[in-house]
This record gives sequence, C-alpha cells and structure tokens, in this order.
Amino acid sequence: MNQPDRPNVIEAIRFDGERLQLLDQRLLPAREAWLEMTGPDEAARAIADLVVRGAPAIGITAAYAAVLAARRCKGDEAAWQAALDRLERARPTAVNLSWAVARMRDCAKRSGGPDPERLFSEAREIHRQDIEANRAMAEAGAAQIEPGSGVLTHCNTGALATGGIGTALGVIAEGWRQGRIGRVFADETRPWLQGSRLTAWELSQLGVPFRVIIEGAAASLMASGQVAWVITGADRIAANGDVANKIGTYMLAVLARHHGLRFMVVAPSSTVDPQLESGRGIDIEERSPAEIWRAAGLESEPPGFAAWNPVFDVTPAELVDCIVTEAGAHFPPFHFA
Repeated sequence: MNQPDRPNVIEAIRFDGERLQLLDQRLLPAREAWLEMTGPDEAARAIADLVVRGAPAIGITAAYAAVLAARRCKGDEAAWQAALDRLERARPTAVNLSWAVARMRDCAKRSGGPDPERLFSEAREIHRQDIEANRAMAEAGAAQIEPGSGVLTHCNTGALATGGIGTALGVIAEGWRQGRIGRVFADETRPWLQGSRLTAWELSQLGVPFRVIIEGAAASLMASGQVAWVITGADRIAANGDVANKIGTYMLAVLARHHGLRFMVVAPSSTVDPQLESGRGIDIEERSPAEIWRAAGLESEPPGFAAWNPVFDVTPAELVDCIVTEAGAHFPPFHFA
C-alpha cells in the first residue's frame, strides 16, 4: 500500500490504509510534527482545527477519513453515512470537502456498501488525480507569465494545501524554474500567517528566493512596479467565475485592477461548483475572534473588545483575468458548466 507517486519532496498527508497521518501545519515552520488519525471524527477535528488546510488537501483528507470510517463501522452503512455527515460539516466553504465526500458515497453505492478496500482505492485515485492536476496547472499557469515577471501570492497554495506540488504556488515554482518569474512576494496572511509561516517554509524548501510582506504593504508593492501578477488559489469557484478564497484576496484583486496588474486564480476543477450561479450563494465561514487576539499575542479577548473574523471573501469575476484548472487557462467571460 504505497503512497501515490509524488515528484516533490514536501508532503502533508500520509495514509497506509489503516492510519492517516497529517503534518500539523499549525506548528510550522518552528517544528515538523505528524499527528495520527485512527478514526473519521479525529480527521474532522483536524480539518476544523486547521491541522490540515487548503481545499484540495481537505478533500484528500476527507477521502482517506471515509476509509477509516468504513473500517470502524464494519459494514454498518448508517453509521458510516453519519460519520461522513460529520466530516462534511467540518469546513463549509471549501467545496472540495463536499465533493470528495460525495465521491466516496458514490463509490460505496456502486460497491453495494462501504467496502474499505474499494474506498481505499477510490481515495488513492482522488490523491493521484490531484497530483496530476497540480502538474497540469503549473504548466498552464506558468505559460501565461512573461519572462522575468514579479508575482505576489496570498495564503498558502503549495504542497501543504494539496496532494501534489500545489495550485498557485505550483505555478510560481514552475514559473521560477522556467525563468518566467523573477521575483516572489508572499503576504503574511493574517491571522494564521499561512503566508509568512507556510508559503515561506515551502519556498525555502524549494530553493525559490522570496520576500514576505504584511497585507498593508500590498498597495505600495504594486505601485513600486515590482510585480506584474497576483496569483492565488481558491476554495470555491462559482459558475460565473466568482471566487471564494482566503480573506484578503478580494482586497488584492481590487488593488491589482487599480494598478494595472493581472490577477490569476489557480484551482483544480473539483473546486468549481457549476451548480452555484454566482458568489452570492457561497457560505462564508466565520471563526472564533480569539484567533485574532492570539495572533496579537493575547491569550484571551480583552474586556470590552470585539472582533469579526471571516475566513474567506468573494472576489467578483470581473476582477479576475485568468482562472487556471488542469484543463488549461480560462479567460473572461467565465462560464463553468
């Protein structure tokens, strides 16, 4: 039961058919620690607690967790379906989670019930397909970038967030390899600092030079002429091209349009929700305000303080210049059916 072929040295998910291991992304870059999941509810908590994050990686984790659920439920389909319901509720915005759960349910239906070995084969196929999709997206996205360009990215969209080399960060790594990208900047991405912790860690592992900026420096960076593209991932894409992604993405798209930069979104087709006409129907997850205070070094919310902590925002399609999936580059007007 070997892992799917992985060309990159970074991985965040391991599964041997019995045990699911996740690299605890909350601890990076200070420490690399793996957590072991033996049941689906542990996996659901890991997804909710951001042990694993990034839409494709969440979907792969859920697929493997469905195998754990089948082994634990021992043929009790009602119990297995209930476990998948709990998995699906772990994070509401990332469509890959519900997509992967639906695919595992369909596999069980075709198999006459939740057979662990058939589910394991299906989960591995989901993982393998994501690796291949990452490769295709990296090539298609890099081809859009003029040699020597500077780019700005937001949040983390690399191997930590996917099953392969990444979505937006995969494009950046490939663009750097081809000489199309000459400068890389990464937003801190508050309050969890996925940019300054995770993207920076991945770029350093890949040997790609970069600089971290605070979100408030993005406009000045764009005005300086050092970047030509903003490249991000997505957690859900509506049929019209509206994009839900990490909070702050919308702000970058508005700034990019003002400064004459181009804005690229990179995500597998599993992130596209063709049943969703526009971004107005996307459920935006809100998390505890305590995350904001912890990012400021405070253990609890100070008396009289309050905060609003949406995790995602929606970027209108009219601010997006290019959406890259494994099927290639798509340009406005977008229509995903």
